[in-house]
Amino acid sequence: MIIFKQQLKLILLLVFITVFTNLSSQDREQDQIIYKQKTYQLFPFGFSEKPDIPSPYKSGENLEIITAYSNNKDQFYLIPLTIEKDNSFSYMEGQLSGRGIKFRPDSNDFLLLALSGLHSEIELDQARTITRRSLSEITHDGRPESSSGSGFMAADEDIISVLKGDNRLVKKMGLTHPQVVRPLIHFWNIILKRDEYNKSTKESTDIEYIIYNNRKIFLKWGGRGYQESIFNDSILGDYHLEMWRDLDEEEISIINSEYDLLSQEKIADLKNRLTHIHTGEMVPYYVVHYGFYEGHTEYRADPVSLSFIFGLKSLEEINKVFKGDLYGVFNRHFTDKSFKEDQ
Repeated sequence: MIIFKQQLKLILLLVFITVFTNLSSQDREQDQIIYKQKTYQLFPFGFSEKPDIPSPYKSGENLEIITAYSNNKDQFYLIPLTIEKDNSFSYMEGQLSGRGIKFRPDSNDFLLLALSGLHSEIELDQARTITRRSLSEITHDGRPESSSGSGFMAADEDIISVLKGDNRLVKKMGLTHPQVVRPLIHFWNIILKRDEYNKSTKESTDIEYIIYNNRKIFLKWGGRGYQESIFNDSILGDYHLEMWRDLDEEEISIINSEYDLLSQEKIADLKNRLTHIHTGEMVPYYVVHYGFYEGHTEYRADPVSLSFIFGLKSLEEINKVFKGDLYGVFNRHFTDKSFKEDQ
């Protein structure tokens, strides 16, 4: 009997050690990956040359790797990003570390968005509230000079027209909202990863650009002032995010040939809207929850621009989908009149 009890204690001890070890390994952040039988160290390990690995690169179920370049360190990094993190946060308490984004669409209001990644226009037309706020309240707070100076939509737009308009753009490109917003989520999580590291080490590691689908995407961000959400949710804002990339010769040729009737001023505007986005950190959350990229304001993260900048669709594909009317697509507000013209 004594021997049996000792054996039982040993078995229980081994089980405890095994469980504890597994839990600890899950809590520890992965510090390396293997690609084509070669081991790569992850951020903050730096490379003098760009690692020969796709970016983004998915490793395992949730881990995604983005290649980034630091201008002040003159090094490349493989930054590990875990999309599925807790999104609870309070600026008042100074919590920044670990604030990731979960893919949690608002299934209470938009079930088909949650199921398919796209809105149903029937569901949008039947909506009377979003997160228990009336559409009129959300629209009022979202217009310029209400809850913010620039606003979340243009003065002639309303929340449903904006949701419906962007849903049509995304659907026409053959994409879903989760697909379009994923690069923006990567960008925001890179900021979190970099800020967390700088805070813990007292170092300054800047990120000048990332490699995304073989494209060099330049990034810039900084604080712009505390902003509350227009929805009845916990989404808050402080950072502004900028992202842009250069046109290559083939893309410039397409624009010059397809839009030769536009004035030079309009061509410059088209190129800027196509290649540059200035938005806020609230938008990736808004897209995940509601399919809301903001209306036609200075902080709009246009889904067409996102798709082009991050290489989800080529300029040739986008121009074909929108029948050579990209200037109109970028500048036409989402109103009843614009919907009729779209049809």
